Amino acid sequence: MTSPLHEFIRGLPKAELHLHIEGSLEPELMFALAQRNGIQLPYTSVEQVRAAYDFSDLQSFLDLYYAGAAVLQTEQDFYDLTMAYIQRALADNVRHVELFFDPQTHTVRGVAMATVFAGIARALRQARQEHDFSGSMILCFLRHLSEEDAFACLAAALPLHEEYQDLWNGIGLDSAEVGNPPEKFTRVFAQASQLGFRLVAHAGEEGPPTYIHSALEELKIERIDHGVRAEEDPVLMAALIHSQMPLTVCPLSNLKLRVVQDLRQHNLARMLRAGVCVTINSDDPAYFGGYMNTNFIASADALDLNHAELVQLAKNSFCASFASAEQKQSWLDELAQYATRSESVV
Repeated sequence: MTSPLHEFIRGLPKAELHLHIEGSLEPELMFALAQRNGIQLPYTSVEQVRAAYDFSDLQSFLDLYYAGAAVLQTEQDFYDLTMAYIQRALADNVRHVELFFDPQTHTVRGVAMATVFAGIARALRQARQEHDFSGSMILCFLRHLSEEDAFACLAAALPLHEEYQDLWNGIGLDSAEVGNPPEKFTRVFAQASQLGFRLVAHAGEEGPPTYIHSALEELKIERIDHGVRAEEDPVLMAALIHSQMPLTVCPLSNLKLRVVQDLRQHNLARMLRAGVCVTINSDDPAYFGGYMNTNFIASADALDLNHAELVQLAKNSFCASFASAEQKQSWLDELAQYATRSESVV
């Protein structure tokens, strides 16, 4: 059931900072690409795929995620995938996305690095030109692979940087967290930093708070992806509040993966009210049941978020982005104007 608060959320300008583009592959597009590329899927219908989404943990999800990614073969496939996400983001009043992509998932299947970049970039550039939609690309290393694989991935991508430097500005770390601590990738992150890339990493989703510490101290990251287990460490929480280190929290993802059993138990609101720079994001929306507005609405309903808190979450998303100071201020001005106009609605 809709409400004035829901309508306010739908119109709220916002940025998305934790979005895996491969995780936006909806079953309908998966089937279309499989047919186009002559790939036999282990499912006979869209309904069977959706039923398979009833996974119980991160590894179960990743197994399905990597299987689905096999339909992505050509530049057009990556373009179609990215453009489908952008259309949903535009509908949710997302102004800016810093999307993650996992080249190792594709190059291991024989897909050229250049193919991955070209398809995603073409969609982002088209959206920028046609819709004034801002986007950038964060290349993520798969942490269940070795650091040597990460070095090889970075080396294969670097020749493309000049062509895509208007979009590719970040390096990240994702995939199975448990047993793969951030410090496993200290040297490759140091190289990425020397090359001028912005640095982020998944930490503190399934992994313990110590993973957040090591991501900050060893990898020198500028933003923590997830980070919900930081609350277990009071010293860490105090440091996050003091530094205003951003957390890209993904509420429906946490619910789907049993990080929380009930969204009403989520610590998003507690962290926000304590002064942590938290943001709301959709993570892998095709698999976790919702894009940005769905995550915002579900969180607002479950956690009793008010008008000012929702505005703060949107403000955090712009401030935590890697956009220019001038661009951030433009979005913040738009947000302030929207909040002022909408005060009488909520």
